[in-house]
Amino acid sequence: MTEQVIIWEPQPGPQTALLRCPFFEVFYGGARGGGKTDGVLGDWLNHADHYGRHANGLMVRRELTQLRETIERSKEIYTPLGARYVDDEKQWRFRNGARLKFAYLERDADADAYQGASFSRLYVEEIGTFPDPKPIFKLMATLRSGAGVPVGFRATGNPGGPGHGWVKARYVDPHPLGMKPITDENGLQRVFIPAKVSDNKILTSNDPQYVNRIKASGSAELVKAWLDGDWNVVAGAFFPEFTARHVIAPRALPADWTRFRSMDWGSARPFGVLWFAVSDGSMDEFPRGSLIAYREWYGASAPNIGLKMPAEDVGIEIVKRERGDRLTYGVLDPSAWASDGGPSIAERLFRSGASFRRADNSRVAKMGALGGWDQVRSRLLGEDGRPMIYFFESCPAIIRTLPALQHDKDRIEDVDSEGDDHMPDALRYGCMSRPYVRQLEKKPPPEFWPSMTIEQLWNQKRKSNVIRI
Repeated sequence: MTEQVIIWEPQPGPQTALLRCPFFEVFYGGARGGGKTDGVLGDWLNHADHYGRHANGLMVRRELTQLRETIERSKEIYTPLGARYVDDEKQWRFRNGARLKFAYLERDADADAYQGASFSRLYVEEIGTFPDPKPIFKLMATLRSGAGVPVGFRATGNPGGPGHGWVKARYVDPHPLGMKPITDENGLQRVFIPAKVSDNKILTSNDPQYVNRIKASGSAELVKAWLDGDWNVVAGAFFPEFTARHVIAPRALPADWTRFRSMDWGSARPFGVLWFAVSDGSMDEFPRGSLIAYREWYGASAPNIGLKMPAEDVGIEIVKRERGDRLTYGVLDPSAWASDGGPSIAERLFRSGASFRRADNSRVAKMGALGGWDQVRSRLLGEDGRPMIYFFESCPAIIRTLPALQHDKDRIEDVDSEGDDHMPDALRYGCMSRPYVRQLEKKPPPEFWPSMTIEQLWNQKRKSNVIRI
């Protein structure tokens, strides 16, 4: 009898759950080293074995360098099974006719190249590197099979990255512990399968120091995200100062407090509107001059996807939402004043009753001028242990997107604008409309002249012949 050699088998836990999962859409995400890439490569083997020549798969990543690592790992698993890798096509061909193609989507528009294609399995590795879900949804439209093969979408990812916000909102927030299906409005089901380093027994056994190296690699928050797959900790966050103390329950605010609104315009991308009240110090919980964001409107059909709503209709809705408020002013994204031959967005909003002035769009400080993100950070820090900005918990979009902002990799003092930064931009405009300077700790000025009498100074001179001051 020929001895059987096991090339690959799923580990108990999340990998096994992935291969057995019957749902259309699966997000297998969490810690680094959780065995996610092996899981999807094994899932394809299972799919190809069942459906043979009718199994046609596509596996994508955002960057070519990441794709190369996945391909190398696939060679270790698929080559001993007799599959053939065609380098020019970036495609595996299996003996039973199954095919798996690798591709990378450096630009979101690259997804358009697959319109008209038909796949039975779609894999997206490191889905959090996609700031916008639009190309992912375009690729989902390619999942179809004339042979009746049950098609499916599988994605992996870690906390953090420019797409952290929309990935967390779509997969994690409905059931943070995972393993419970979510049914969308079309009747399709998706599920979140959490991954932890402790699930990957092969890694921890073969490399027992891996966990210790992760623990030594960064802050406690970063380690928590990498080891435990904690989606409430944002690795590399631009505003780590944002905490639960900035979020408060809605409450009645004095009618005589100054109120204003700020707005970031968007059509294909979301728009964001925030309404603020300015504390006069009459309520003990709010320092004088602090801002309270008490209402928001996030104009999106999905995270980072706009409503394409006419400006006139947006203006009407803004006025309707603030009925009863006595607003002092509004500030709006300066780009809304641009005109391409017709009335600008700002003018169209004004015609509907929503008036604004041009916002200060300074993002980072230059030559002594205030920077918008510095203004936001200063208010988050506050003084004497008290923030100078607060958010009603009825403003979920700003609460979700502000802590998820990442640093721009080429300009570290700015945010990555490919992420969902529309509500934070509206916040920045609001903060810049009321500049705030943190009070530094006051120290007594140094004494220029020692506190001595003339007689003491004379005696000092007689002793040393030098007066030391």
